[in-house]
Amino acid sequence: MANPWTGEVAVWLGGRRHVAKLTLGALAALEAELGADSLIGLIERFEGGRFSSADVIAVLVAGLRGGGWTGEAADLMTADLRGGPVEGARAAAELLARAFRAGP
Repeated sequence: MANPWTGEVAVWLGGRRHVAKLTLGALAALEAELGADSLIGLIERFEGGRFSSADVIAVLVAGLRGGGWTGEAADLMTADLRGGPVEGARAAAELLARAFRAGP
């Protein structure tokens, strides 16, 4: 089970459960990859519903890597994500939210 107190989110890929977590290093890489001027700007994109599918993939890859996954974005784009795109967007938003709050 993912531990929300430590910012973890469960992501199911190809029938396997993975723990995703946005570590400080993952956040820095994410900010650079998405060209966000700040993490707050990225969070505001999600809160305002102005995120793209590329944003969702980038957040999920960063979170999965923070949880120990060694895959690439191409692996995620071809994986069977339980819950489909809607669940992917929800998990990405939850990763961002949990990275900046204390507790679930």
